[in-house]
Amino acid sequence: MENWGKGGFHKYGDLKKATATVPDDAFKILMSHDPSHWDAVTLEHHQHIHLTLSGHTHGMQFGVDLFGFKWSPVQYVYKQWAGLYRQKDRFLYVNRGFGFLGLKGRIGMWPEVAVITLKKGQRH
Repeated sequence: MENWGKGGFHKYGDLKKATATVPDDAFKILMSHDPSHWDAVTLEHHQHIHLTLSGHTHGMQFGVDLFGFKWSPVQYVYKQWAGLYRQKDRFLYVNRGFGFLGLKGRIGMWPEVAVITLKKGQRH
């Protein structure tokens, strides 16, 4: 889907249009650059979006991610900013990426390439 962003970012993405020809019972993975799209649009969309993949935040290229503890100043701007989030049976994965914006480096917020394995399960 085209970019949909909060704040000063453009909201070109149209989830209704993107899913218009997708069957309701299909397993759906949405790539939406800005993770705030998940709360603002995706969770309440009439079709069930099983998994949303986002990035955008880069973990602000600064923070702490040790032994299950995660902190970055970006969490004061984005509710979901790195890792896996779940609401009921919908998931959002926010990847910190491996690039940078502004600061040409990272401090404590390592680059990330994620491997996600999907397994067929039973419907509840």
